[in-house]
Amino acid sequence: MIIEALYPELCNLYGEAMNAEYLHRTVQDCELVKTSLKMRPAFLDKDVDFIYLGSMTETGQELAIPALREHYQRILELIDTGTVFLVTGNAMELFGTYIENEDGTQIKALGLFDLHSKRQMMRRYSSIYLGTFDTIDIVGFKSQFAHIYENSEPPVPALFETRRGAGRAPGQKEEGARINNFFATSVLGPLLILNPPFTRYILSLLGVHSYTLPYEQEILTAYNARLSEFKDPKTGVEY
Repeated sequence: MIIEALYPELCNLYGEAMNAEYLHRTVQDCELVKTSLKMRPAFLDKDVDFIYLGSMTETGQELAIPALREHYQRILELIDTGTVFLVTGNAMELFGTYIENEDGTQIKALGLFDLHSKRQMMRRYSSIYLGTFDTIDIVGFKSQFAHIYENSEPPVPALFETRRGAGRAPGQKEEGARINNFFATSVLGPLLILNPPFTRYILSLLGVHSYTLPYEQEILTAYNARLSEFKDPKTGVEY
Protein backbone atom coordinates (compact mmCIF):
# COMPACT_ATOMS: atom_id res chain seq x y z
CA MET A 1 0.00 0.00 0.00
CA ILE A 2 1.19 3.54 -0.80
CA ILE A 3 0.26 6.66 1.16
CA GLU A 4 1.18 10.04 -0.31
CA ALA A 5 1.40 13.14 1.89
CA LEU A 6 1.42 16.25 -0.29
CA TYR A 7 3.52 19.35 0.40
CA PRO A 8 4.83 18.56 3.91
CA GLU A 9 6.88 21.78 3.90
CA LEU A 10 3.57 23.71 3.68
CA CYS A 11 1.20 21.37 5.53
CA ASN A 12 2.93 21.46 8.89
CA LEU A 13 0.38 23.07 11.23
CA TYR A 14 -1.54 21.66 14.23
CA GLY A 15 0.23 18.29 14.09
CA GLU A 16 -2.02 17.32 11.16
CA ALA A 17 0.82 15.54 9.35
CA MET A 18 0.27 12.72 11.85
CA ASN A 19 -2.90 11.72 9.98
CA ALA A 20 -0.76 10.16 7.24
CA GLU A 21 1.91 8.99 9.66
CA TYR A 22 -0.66 7.24 11.87
CA LEU A 23 -1.99 5.21 8.93
CA HIS A 24 1.59 4.43 7.93
CA ARG A 25 2.31 3.04 11.39
CA THR A 26 -0.92 1.03 11.37
CA VAL A 27 -0.55 -0.80 8.05
CA GLN A 28 2.18 -3.38 7.54
CA ASP A 29 4.30 -3.16 4.38
CA CYS A 30 3.09 0.39 3.76
CA GLU A 31 5.13 3.05 1.95
CA LEU A 32 4.75 6.69 2.97
CA VAL A 33 5.74 9.10 0.18
CA LYS A 34 6.22 12.74 1.14
CA THR A 35 5.93 14.91 -1.95
CA SER A 36 7.23 18.45 -1.69
CA LEU A 37 5.91 21.34 -3.75
CA LYS A 38 8.52 21.03 -6.51
CA MET A 39 8.44 17.22 -6.76
CA ARG A 40 6.47 15.17 -9.24
CA PRO A 41 3.55 13.59 -7.33
CA ALA A 42 3.70 9.83 -6.96
CA PHE A 43 0.04 9.58 -7.94
CA LEU A 44 1.00 10.43 -11.51
CA ASP A 45 3.12 7.29 -11.92
CA LYS A 46 2.02 4.82 -9.23
CA ASP A 47 -1.17 3.32 -7.87
CA VAL A 48 -1.36 5.42 -4.72
CA ASP A 49 -4.00 4.20 -2.25
CA PHE A 50 -4.36 7.20 0.07
CA ILE A 51 -3.57 10.88 -0.58
CA TYR A 52 -3.37 13.38 2.28
CA LEU A 53 -3.31 17.18 2.31
CA GLY A 54 -3.40 19.15 5.57
CA SER A 55 -3.48 22.60 7.11
CA MET A 56 -1.19 25.37 5.91
CA THR A 57 -0.78 29.13 6.15
CA GLU A 58 -2.72 31.43 3.84
CA THR A 59 0.49 32.04 1.88
CA GLY A 60 0.86 28.28 1.63
CA GLN A 61 -2.63 28.03 0.17
CA GLU A 62 -1.61 30.38 -2.63
CA LEU A 63 1.41 28.19 -3.40
CA ALA A 64 -0.50 24.92 -3.25
CA ILE A 65 -3.35 25.91 -5.59
CA PRO A 66 -1.25 26.26 -8.77
CA ALA A 67 0.74 23.14 -7.88
CA LEU A 68 -2.48 21.13 -7.58
CA ARG A 69 -4.02 22.73 -10.67
CA GLU A 70 -1.17 21.37 -12.78
CA HIS A 71 -2.37 17.83 -11.99
CA TYR A 72 -6.08 18.54 -11.57
CA GLN A 73 -7.31 16.24 -14.36
CA ARG A 74 -5.41 13.34 -12.84
CA ILE A 75 -6.92 14.15 -9.43
CA LEU A 76 -10.41 14.03 -10.98
CA GLU A 77 -9.61 10.63 -12.52
CA LEU A 78 -8.49 9.30 -9.14
CA ILE A 79 -11.65 10.59 -7.45
CA ASP A 80 -13.79 8.95 -10.13
CA THR A 81 -12.06 5.60 -9.62
CA GLY A 82 -12.40 5.66 -5.83
CA THR A 83 -8.94 6.61 -4.57
CA VAL A 84 -9.16 7.69 -0.92
CA PHE A 85 -8.30 11.33 -0.24
CA LEU A 86 -8.30 13.06 3.14
CA VAL A 87 -8.09 16.86 3.14
CA THR A 88 -8.17 18.62 6.51
CA GLY A 89 -8.16 22.12 7.96
CA ASN A 90 -7.95 25.02 5.53
CA ALA A 91 -6.72 22.72 2.75
CA MET A 92 -10.42 22.14 2.05
CA GLU A 93 -10.66 25.75 0.86
CA LEU A 94 -8.36 24.97 -2.07
CA PHE A 95 -11.06 22.78 -3.62
CA GLY A 96 -13.81 25.39 -3.67
CA THR A 97 -14.31 27.91 -6.46
CA TYR A 98 -12.46 30.83 -4.85
CA ILE A 99 -11.07 32.26 -1.61
CA GLU A 100 -12.18 35.80 -0.88
CA ASN A 101 -9.86 38.18 0.94
CA GLU A 102 -11.08 40.86 3.33
CA ASP A 103 -10.64 43.55 0.67
CA GLY A 104 -12.96 41.67 -1.69
CA THR A 105 -10.25 40.34 -4.00
CA GLN A 106 -10.50 36.69 -4.91
CA ILE A 107 -8.04 33.85 -5.32
CA LYS A 108 -9.26 31.38 -7.89
CA ALA A 109 -9.31 27.87 -6.43
CA LEU A 110 -9.70 24.45 -8.04
CA GLY A 111 -13.48 24.30 -8.31
CA LEU A 112 -14.08 20.71 -7.27
CA PHE A 113 -16.90 21.88 -4.96
CA ASP A 114 -19.37 24.70 -5.64
CA LEU A 115 -18.31 26.43 -2.44
CA HIS A 116 -16.27 29.52 -1.63
CA SER A 117 -14.49 30.71 1.50
CA LYS A 118 -14.19 34.17 3.07
CA ARG A 119 -11.16 35.17 5.10
CA GLN A 120 -11.39 37.28 8.26
CA MET A 121 -7.78 37.55 9.30
CA MET A 122 -8.43 39.53 12.50
CA ARG A 123 -11.13 37.11 13.72
CA ARG A 124 -9.82 33.58 14.17
CA TYR A 125 -12.63 31.14 14.93
CA SER A 126 -11.70 28.51 17.53
CA SER A 127 -14.08 25.87 18.89
CA ILE A 128 -14.65 22.27 19.80
CA TYR A 129 -16.46 20.16 17.22
CA LEU A 130 -18.96 17.33 17.65
CA GLY A 131 -20.61 15.76 14.63
CA THR A 132 -21.59 12.49 13.01
CA PHE A 133 -20.46 10.51 10.00
CA ASP A 134 -23.20 7.98 9.26
CA THR A 135 -23.46 6.31 12.70
CA ILE A 136 -19.96 7.35 13.84
CA ASP A 137 -19.50 10.16 16.38
CA ILE A 138 -16.80 12.63 15.30
CA VAL A 139 -14.86 14.84 17.72
CA GLY A 140 -12.28 17.48 16.96
CA PHE A 141 -11.48 21.15 16.94
CA LYS A 142 -11.64 24.15 14.65
CA SER A 143 -9.09 26.95 14.35
CA GLN A 144 -9.55 29.00 11.20
CA PHE A 145 -9.60 32.46 9.67
CA ALA A 146 -12.17 31.58 6.99
CA HIS A 147 -15.62 30.07 6.78
CA ILE A 148 -17.06 28.26 3.79
CA TYR A 149 -20.31 29.09 1.99
CA GLU A 150 -22.50 27.59 -0.74
CA ASN A 151 -22.44 29.27 -4.13
CA SER A 152 -25.79 27.93 -5.28
CA GLU A 153 -28.28 25.09 -5.07
CA PRO A 154 -28.36 22.10 -4.93
CA PRO A 155 -26.24 21.86 -1.77
CA VAL A 156 -22.82 20.24 -1.89
CA PRO A 157 -22.89 16.85 -0.08
CA ALA A 158 -21.48 17.27 3.42
CA LEU A 159 -18.97 14.98 5.09
CA PHE A 160 -20.21 15.43 8.67
CA GLU A 161 -23.46 16.56 10.27
CA THR A 162 -22.76 19.04 13.05
CA ARG A 163 -24.16 18.62 16.56
CA ARG A 164 -22.01 21.16 18.44
CA GLY A 165 -19.74 23.83 16.97
CA ALA A 166 -19.84 25.31 13.49
CA GLY A 167 -20.39 23.48 10.26
CA ARG A 168 -18.94 25.06 7.13
CA ALA A 169 -19.90 28.35 8.80
CA PRO A 170 -21.52 29.19 12.16
CA GLY A 171 -25.15 28.16 12.23
CA GLN A 172 -24.74 25.52 9.50
CA LYS A 173 -25.17 21.82 10.17
CA GLU A 174 -23.31 20.70 7.04
CA GLU A 175 -19.56 20.32 7.60
CA GLY A 176 -16.94 19.46 5.04
CA ALA A 177 -17.64 17.94 1.64
CA ARG A 178 -17.46 14.55 -0.01
CA ILE A 179 -17.32 13.11 -3.51
CA ASN A 180 -16.89 9.32 -3.66
CA ASN A 181 -13.90 8.62 -1.38
CA PHE A 182 -12.67 12.22 -1.43
CA PHE A 183 -13.16 13.47 2.14
CA ALA A 184 -12.64 17.17 2.95
CA THR A 185 -13.19 18.78 6.35
CA SER A 186 -12.12 21.85 8.30
CA VAL A 187 -12.06 19.77 11.49
CA LEU A 188 -8.66 19.36 13.13
CA GLY A 189 -7.48 16.67 15.49
CA PRO A 190 -5.38 15.17 14.09
CA LEU A 191 -8.67 13.71 12.88
CA LEU A 192 -7.59 10.06 12.54
CA ILE A 193 -5.93 9.92 15.95
CA LEU A 194 -8.86 11.55 17.74
CA ASN A 195 -11.46 9.36 16.00
CA PRO A 196 -10.49 5.66 15.92
CA PRO A 197 -13.93 4.53 14.62
CA PHE A 198 -13.54 6.85 11.60
CA THR A 199 -9.96 5.61 11.12
CA ARG A 200 -11.26 2.04 11.01
CA TYR A 201 -13.75 3.12 8.33
CA ILE A 202 -10.93 4.62 6.24
CA LEU A 203 -8.89 1.44 6.63
CA SER A 204 -11.85 -0.63 5.43
CA LEU A 205 -12.06 1.53 2.30
CA LEU A 206 -8.38 0.81 1.75
CA GLY A 207 -9.03 -2.92 2.00
CA VAL A 208 -7.05 -3.24 5.23
CA HIS A 209 -8.76 -5.64 7.62
CA SER A 210 -5.93 -7.12 9.70
CA TYR A 211 -4.16 -4.50 11.82
CA THR A 212 -3.73 -3.07 15.30
CA LEU A 213 -4.09 0.65 15.77
CA PRO A 214 -1.00 2.12 17.46
CA TYR A 215 -1.78 2.97 21.12
CA GLU A 216 -5.25 1.56 20.52
CA GLN A 217 -6.41 1.39 24.12
CA GLU A 218 -5.11 4.87 24.91
CA ILE A 219 -6.77 6.54 21.93
CA LEU A 220 -10.07 4.73 22.55
CA THR A 221 -10.02 5.88 26.17
CA ALA A 222 -9.27 9.45 25.08
CA TYR A 223 -11.96 9.31 22.36
CA ASN A 224 -14.65 8.17 24.79
CA ALA A 225 -13.65 10.77 27.38
CA ARG A 226 -13.66 13.54 24.81
CA LEU A 227 -16.98 12.38 23.39
CA SER A 228 -18.56 12.49 26.85
CA GLU A 229 -17.12 15.94 27.48
CA PHE A 230 -18.23 17.38 24.12
CA LYS A 231 -21.76 16.01 24.52
CA ASP A 232 -22.09 17.67 27.93
CA PRO A 233 -24.09 20.91 27.53
CA LYS A 234 -21.98 22.40 30.32
CA THR A 235 -18.94 22.24 28.06
CA GLY A 236 -18.46 25.50 26.18
CA VAL A 237 -18.15 25.38 22.40
CA GLU A 238 -16.13 28.45 21.38
CA TYR A 239 -12.91 29.48 23.07
